[in-house]
Amino acid sequence: MSSLSRQKPVFRFAPSPNGRLHLGHALSAILNHDMAKANGGRFLLRIEDIDLTRCTAEFEQGIYTDLKWLGLSWELPVRRQSELFGDYRHGLERLIAMGLAYPSFMSRREIKAFVHNHESQGKLWPRDPDGAPHYPPVDKQRPAKEIDTLLSSNAKHAWRLDIKKAITGLHRPLEWAETGGGKNAQMEADPVAWGDVVLSRSDAPSSYHLSVVLDDAAQGVTHVVRGMDLFHATSVHRLLQELLKLPAPEYHHHRLVVEESGKKLSKSDGSTGLEVLRESGKTPSDIRCLLGL
Repeated sequence: MSSLSRQKPVFRFAPSPNGRLHLGHALSAILNHDMAKANGGRFLLRIEDIDLTRCTAEFEQGIYTDLKWLGLSWELPVRRQSELFGDYRHGLERLIAMGLAYPSFMSRREIKAFVHNHESQGKLWPRDPDGAPHYPPVDKQRPAKEIDTLLSSNAKHAWRLDIKKAITGLHRPLEWAETGGGKNAQMEADPVAWGDVVLSRSDAPSSYHLSVVLDDAAQGVTHVVRGMDLFHATSVHRLLQELLKLPAPEYHHHRLVVEESGKKLSKSDGSTGLEVLRESGKTPSDIRCLLGL
């Protein structure tokens, strides 16, 4: 661990209760727990349950059961995102007041049609690191009067971060401290690669990007230990931290636990679920061995 922070290090594990935990979650939870213990730090548990349609109390209880079975303990109370919608709204309003967020009205079907029309002319449309097309500039080109009319009529919309406008106000290179993969380096952030990311939707008061940086700051998290699937998303998180004047944790992106085919584990695949492995006779020590710990 580097000397990024002189305060007592704070680690967190932040699962979503939309399914049962699997081996991939176990790796992340154990690494956070063990690194906190090894460095005299704190280990927190956060329940990321913004998606009220998919997250359930049953799955949340399953998280507690699985983690206790692994022999992990955490500080109380547990932070639950569904109890903090007001905090996320305040963060969004700050970005709106700064002129860095705008309402977007295009549906998924309209976005798909826009991209298809563009690429049918032999021109590639940019995509983010996850492969999703960048949001078209249609809404940023709408007249203010039209936007006001749409908002006053309660037209379904999301709020997006104007990435290019946001980075113009930065006064220093955007980087993060990375210790994953046995290295200790400063990584250059590239939020532009994501296009105008969603900050909130009509069916979700906050996006993962916005809520995670606000939560980490509120909990005093100093070390974010998570899977490599979120490595590139750190660019967006670092930008939001700069814009909202939040502290930047140190990041450690660990390897993913994958299927034999190389595909990332899924909660729908019960064969790697901790509950299934426990019922099959596996012990917490067996889980650590399976994970190469």
